Amino acid sequence: MKTVAIIQARMGSTRLPGKVMRDLCGTSVVGWVLRRVQACPLVDEVVVATTTDASDDVVEEEVRRLGGLVYRGHPENVLSRYCGAAAEREAEVVIRVTADCPLYDPEVLTRMLERFRALNAEAVTVDYLSNAWGGRTWPRGLDTEIFTRAALDTVCREATKPYELEHVTPYIYQHPGVFRMQSFKSDVDLSRHRWTLDTIEDWLLIEAIYKGLRDGERIFGTDEVLAFLDRYPELIKLNAHVEQKKLGQ
Repeated sequence: MKTVAIIQARMGSTRLPGKVMRDLCGTSVVGWVLRRVQACPLVDEVVVATTTDASDDVVEEEVRRLGGLVYRGHPENVLSRYCGAAAEREAEVVIRVTADCPLYDPEVLTRMLERFRALNAEAVTVDYLSNAWGGRTWPRGLDTEIFTRAALDTVCREATKPYELEHVTPYIYQHPGVFRMQSFKSDVDLSRHRWTLDTIEDWLLIEAIYKGLRDGERIFGTDEVLAFLDRYPELIKLNAHVEQKKLGQ
């Protein structure tokens, strides 16, 4: 089944505007996320879904400069962007990733896709697999949702609430009687770690990690980040107080 990863990205973040284009050790944040998702050998295509707003022209230019695919759609209706991008690329399996996760781990994605494919080898038995639903055990910033195109098409038809349109998948996990779902757990609870980019405090942590671990174009993974933070535990305090925005905020 054709597997397409869709990375949502825009310049208009409320808490840290322009975050996806911040320079992180010589490469934009969205550039790192694109590179990391592309590193998964089981993904057929990676598309950055941004908006038609003029402020996001720079996102399209950056992604195309890096050789990536771009889909542009409604500035507020993120769900419609996913629906359009999935249809345009003829996806059969869709992966949802956000562009504010420059520590995204392609190895975690690979393991999740292997699980998803194994569960659906004979027939579709799981519509949705997530490492952020059903009790978080992974660091925030490695969030991955994998779902069938059929599930997405249902959401595109049925979802109407503003938060469903903004966050893409709530309609799935809030309708357990309609969709078959599974959670992908870490062997160790790593949920105390916050590796997503939403505030300046998040930026200070992520920048410190990159400065400490970056080695050319090599992609360092979760284990290396954890080992680095074990050596410099004071870094974790930089954004430990930051609270994630809730649905509808």
